[in-house]
Amino acid sequence: MSLLVSMSTNWATADDAVPGQPAESLPSARPPAQDLAAAASPEPAVAPDEVVLDATGRPQIEFPEPPVLDSHGPARVIALCNQKGGVGKTTSTINLGAALAEAGRRVLLIDFDPQGALSVGLGVNPHELDLTVYNLLMQRDVSIDEVLLKTGVPGLDLLPGNIDLSAAEVQLVSEVAREQTLARVIAPVLGEYDIVLIDCQPSLGLLTVNALAASDGVIIPLECEYFALRGVALLMDTIYRVQERINPRLEVEGILATMYDARTLHGREVLARVVDAFGDKVFRTVIARTVRFPETTVAGEPITTYASSSTGAAAYRQLAREVLAP
Repeated sequence: MSLLVSMSTNWATADDAVPGQPAESLPSARPPAQDLAAAASPEPAVAPDEVVLDATGRPQIEFPEPPVLDSHGPARVIALCNQKGGVGKTTSTINLGAALAEAGRRVLLIDFDPQGALSVGLGVNPHELDLTVYNLLMQRDVSIDEVLLKTGVPGLDLLPGNIDLSAAEVQLVSEVAREQTLARVIAPVLGEYDIVLIDCQPSLGLLTVNALAASDGVIIPLECEYFALRGVALLMDTIYRVQERINPRLEVEGILATMYDARTLHGREVLARVVDAFGDKVFRTVIARTVRFPETTVAGEPITTYASSSTGAAAYRQLAREVLAP
């Protein structure tokens, strides 16, 4: 299925007069009155019955600003999950979390990827940490308050991770109720936050199953590229299995199109196919490609503070409103 005057006018002036030729014989330096009237007339208004479409090809919706909260908690836990790497999971976790915090929510980010990219993206060197989420999972004498870090964004906290997490996947195999380990260790602080976002590793292993078992919902970042599209069916199958056997409350919050380039036919076709296949499960917010995102990683801060007026920041603020919309 395939988806998707310059006018040059030379006006003469008195300086252009030819000696001996009357100035009034020159063309007028003032455009005709009808041209001035045309230039002053406004652009034709959009017809009242004309439907404005968003990037997904559906009627555009304006999401309201979220209400101010009088108190915080209990938290809704959301995993950002896709077994394919490089689709924008970590970028979306950081920037969605920052946009939610900007909207007055208390947010906890959990770096559940042994690569530690989420921690790096918030200016933390994971290799210099004494305690990480690994210690929280494997050592019962470590409390979550010992591991929690404040970030440079008010209302945004971090449970950092590093390469030690790769050992946890092996060590958890022998644990009783191993799929519930993450849910158990974060339970004491859920009453202090409104949203918990888990940045999953690019696999469907035991760590990812732990994240899904601890979550109320899943956001699936999906690069607008064919190979990324192919793996969604397998991921959906894993989500439904966890829902059926471990965590009945788990639901798919939505599929988030990332790295979208409207200039390419391929990107438009992939996005159209995702909308055709999953319908309303696809977020109306689309995250377009921009050089600002790599720059924010180097700066160690979210795009909402690094480039507050950029299109990327606006997109994640809209996503935050969409996530919080009733």
